[in-house]
Amino acid sequence: MTGPNPSIKHPVALHPRVGYLKALVDAENIEIGDFTYYDDPDGPDRFVEKCVLHHYPFIGDKLIIGKYCAIAEGAKFVMNGANHAMSGFSTYPFNIFGHGWEVGFDPTTWSKEVRGDTVIGNDVWIAMEALIMPGVTVGDGSIVAARAVVTHDVPPYSIVAGNPAKVVKTRFDRRTVDRLLRVAWWDWPVDKVTRNLDAIRGADISRLEQAN
Repeated sequence: MTGPNPSIKHPVALHPRVGYLKALVDAENIEIGDFTYYDDPDGPDRFVEKCVLHHYPFIGDKLIIGKYCAIAEGAKFVMNGANHAMSGFSTYPFNIFGHGWEVGFDPTTWSKEVRGDTVIGNDVWIAMEALIMPGVTVGDGSIVAARAVVTHDVPPYSIVAGNPAKVVKTRFDRRTVDRLLRVAWWDWPVDKVTRNLDAIRGADISRLEQAN
């Protein structure tokens, strides 16, 4: 056995609600790794429309999602296009409505609010209706709880919850996390992943290192 084909749009028989996003998403400002899926009862095909908000190519920010991530229904990624200039007395975007309101607008007052790419690591589980804010990095192996609002970077192998999201638990001790990041099993060829599923699904880091 070699594992499923990451190029298949709907990899789970009789469950069209699950889709591999790399096969479904074709956008110049979104990068998605193999085997990352989105689960939605209305189908995963509208992931970009429903889940990636205010993402405009002219801004230049990217949404980068690693391999083997699980993204639940209603999760949302708010991109930099949602930001308003905050250096003046009003945050109202007068300039976008034109008819003279664009005169004198200084684009740098808005560009200062751009926070860079949003990066989701590998083997990350994002639960239902979680909200990821612009410029956040979620580390490898992390879990984002349902309805969490992630406003700051999440360390690898952390569980975050709440609004704003805070680390409520680390999944493993620091030494084990460091060893897991060195192994980086998600970068293995798929046939090697298939041969070593017991080690990946288990909790014996030495066995995983031996497989590496």
